[in-house]
Amino acid sequence: MSTTPIPLTRDYAQQLDANDPLASYRDEFYLLPSIYMDGNSLGLMSKRAEQTLQDLVDSWKQLGIEGWTKGKHPWFFLSEKLGQMSAPLVGADPEEVIVTGSTTINLHQVAATFYRPEGKKTKIIATDLDFPTDIYALQSQIRLKGLNPDEHLILVSSRDGRMIEEEDIIAAMTEEVALIVLPTVLYRSGQLLDIERLTRAAHEKGILIGFDGCHSVGAIPHEFSKWEVDFAYWCNYKYVNAGPGGVGSIYVNRKHFGTLPGLAGWYSSKKDKQFDMELTLTVCETAGAYQTGTPHIFSVAPLIGSLEMFQEVTVEKLREKSLKMTRYLMDLIESELAGMGFSLANPVEDERRGGHVSLEHEEAVRISRALKEAGIIPDFRAPNILRLAPVAFYTTYEEVWESVQILKSIMLARTYEKFENKRGVVA
Repeated sequence: MSTTPIPLTRDYAQQLDANDPLASYRDEFYLLPSIYMDGNSLGLMSKRAEQTLQDLVDSWKQLGIEGWTKGKHPWFFLSEKLGQMSAPLVGADPEEVIVTGSTTINLHQVAATFYRPEGKKTKIIATDLDFPTDIYALQSQIRLKGLNPDEHLILVSSRDGRMIEEEDIIAAMTEEVALIVLPTVLYRSGQLLDIERLTRAAHEKGILIGFDGCHSVGAIPHEFSKWEVDFAYWCNYKYVNAGPGGVGSIYVNRKHFGTLPGLAGWYSSKKDKQFDMELTLTVCETAGAYQTGTPHIFSVAPLIGSLEMFQEVTVEKLREKSLKMTRYLMDLIESELAGMGFSLANPVEDERRGGHVSLEHEEAVRISRALKEAGIIPDFRAPNILRLAPVAFYTTYEEVWESVQILKSIMLARTYEKFENKRGVVA
């Protein structure tokens, strides 16, 4: 961690806030009475997102079916427009990103498209620390090909239960592997994988590789096109603040344009051919091909306002502040919570760390509930992880400072002991 001792006072935190060039964006969001440290699960609502949702409601009210092609945000072209706006978040060309579907459906789409088992090349690589939905979807895709997931899904094991070594993933890249699907950031520990290195290694072995960007997009800049990542998919309701159940996104490298989507629908068509109603699909030669059906207009709408702010600030500046905030949080934890049974589960190096800090503690469930009672909203992940995510758009350094002080007081007073050692239905 930091080699220079930091002041542990509220005044110092307030000084950091006074010098924060992004501080004004906090006023763009509807803040809660509690200190919100769970933006890595669901971002807060912005006033612009609310406005663009209302704009789309009004377009339906005022235009009826004409809203598909008229108004401020014509619905027929909205997924493509938002793909263009999203492309800078992942370092992609505008045509390489489309806003559509959900995380799991989008994984099914890219796996159905790019998982083509043939001969002895039949296996998929993932890891045993992946978010479960990815594993379920990959198992399903293997079964749909008439194969056994127990034999054809390779789960690279973590050495310590927290992180995955890139060397272990590369070692698993044998001639039997057809596809690799990995997280950009591990959801529990916040480890950021070396995407460029892994993509290069996969391609050297003739393997297609894609990434789940749910825990990085909007918080960490990527260069998917430059690194020649084959595909990626992510949700937009975490760091991108698109709202609960907000529509997800797919990136497909342009070298795959024209490939018939595994799950085709009429929105896979070229836009100018879609309403010809032909029974032979004319595949769109952009990432738009990986849509299936009609976009969910009201679920897409908040993303318009949210992405406007990303265009103004840039994800690079958000990452700079995020790294400073998580570094500050880790330094406070090291200073204030020593000897209280906590251990950091996330990497401490900036280049290996995502947007949240992960704390392990055997009483994590009860501590999480005590924090909520005390006015701090954290995130719990089984079996023993507290995730704390200061979000660059709206979290202050003073809130980071106060969160650690409240956590310290909970531990000293042992107030967590009054809670049952059982997580809620939604953790």
